[in-house]
Parts: sequence; structure tokens; C-alpha cells
Amino acid sequence: MKILVPVKRVVDYNVKIRVKADQTGVDIANVKMSMNPFDEIAVEEAVRLKEKGVATEIVAVSAGTTASAETLRTALAMGADRGILIETDVELQPLAVAKLLKAIVAKETPGLIIMGKQAIDDDMNATGQMLAALLGWPQGTFASKITLSEGRIAVTREVDGGLETVDLALPAVVTADLRLNEPRYASLPNIMKARKKPIETLTPAALGVDVTPRLTVLKVEEPGKRKAGAKVASVAELVAKLRTEAKVI
Repeated sequence: MKILVPVKRVVDYNVKIRVKADQTGVDIANVKMSMNPFDEIAVEEAVRLKEKGVATEIVAVSAGTTASAETLRTALAMGADRGILIETDVELQPLAVAKLLKAIVAKETPGLIIMGKQAIDDDMNATGQMLAALLGWPQGTFASKITLSEGRIAVTREVDGGLETVDLALPAVVTADLRLNEPRYASLPNIMKARKKPIETLTPAALGVDVTPRLTVLKVEEPGKRKAGAKVASVAELVAKLRTEAKVI
């Protein structure tokens, strides 16, 4: 079975985000970039399935600028077999990415798609669901455990009331949550091997997909600073502050 794993290049989660002076977006100039953490989990799960003999090939795909090839190399170093880069300078939104991935699915015909539940830059949490809808495939979101059997996949997912397990027919789309696994670090030998693994470069036009943005960002601003806390001497004083200052009771 072939597994397709979409990966995204985002600002590293350890970096403090800075908003541009004109409030048009986030400043990424000279900022460390890395693979989206949820996508790392997706790659790790695909690699584990291959190590178990369930998967025969792992194809990592990324859409974005030329620099996204670095993210693909990371996926290849973790264990993916080959990569596909959909190169474009257009700011990609979830629907556009879902349409690009649909075109890749038609080209590659994978048996399973594992992807991060969301990207930490825009927190959209929409691409996986949109892709499943476009393909007409079943979906298992927020996966904390997956189990494959003959032609089916059981996805344990986190919901408000606890855990829910859904049984899906393959092919299917699964989005990975934090508790699915802990991604491995790529070893130096695997990093060297990744340099020789193939990356195919395509364009949205070659795939017949219009990636024109449909959403407009009006303004980006930092969250307001929280006020300092204060100690109270008694319950009566606490109640008074909640009533007169916070006005929550």
C-alpha cells in the first residue's frame, strides 16, 4: 500500500512570532523554518506502518516556494521514499491545497493519506476535511491511534467526551493529533541518504489547479497583554472585585 503524507514548511515552533509593522502578516524574514509538528507525526506514523510491512511506499508532498524542498528532505530523512514539490509563490489557502492534493492523489493513487490535523501557522484545521470531501473518501480526524486490517482502518480519535473509534474503508484520509506518536530524530546517515532520494517538481498549472486566494487578511495583530494579577485578603474582597472590576458576577 502506498501512503501519501502532505507536509508544510512553517515557522519553527520555538521561534517567537513577530507581526509586521504594517500588520499585513507575520514577519518570516531571517526566521528559522521547519516542518509543521503535526506533519512530523504523520510522517512518523507512515514510517512505522512501513516498518511493520503494512506500507510499501511513502510519498511526501509539499506545496509552496522552492524552500519547501528542505521540508521534503526532512521527511525523506525520517523515512519517506520520495517527494513531490508543488512549487508556487502564491500564498496557499486550505481549499487550494486540498485541490492540489486531490490532483496528486489522481496521479499517485495512494491507499491511505496521513496528514497533520492542522498547521501551526494559520491553525486552519481544514485541509484534511476538504480533501476528504473532494475525494469522496472517509475521514478520521484527530487520530491518537490507528490500526489497519484487510482493506479497513480503525481510527481512535479524541472528542470532547473522551475517545471515539471509527472504522473506515480504505482508501481514507487520516489527520494526526499530538498523541498518535513521538516523531524520531533523523540520523546523520539517513540525512545523507535523503539527498539522493528523488523529489519531483510540479506546478499548480501543470496539475490544472487554480490556487488564487479566496480569503483576504484584513489585519494581523498581537494578542493584548494580560494585566498583572493581584492577591486578595479575603473571600469577601475577591467577590467584590469579581462584581465591581471584572463584572463577571
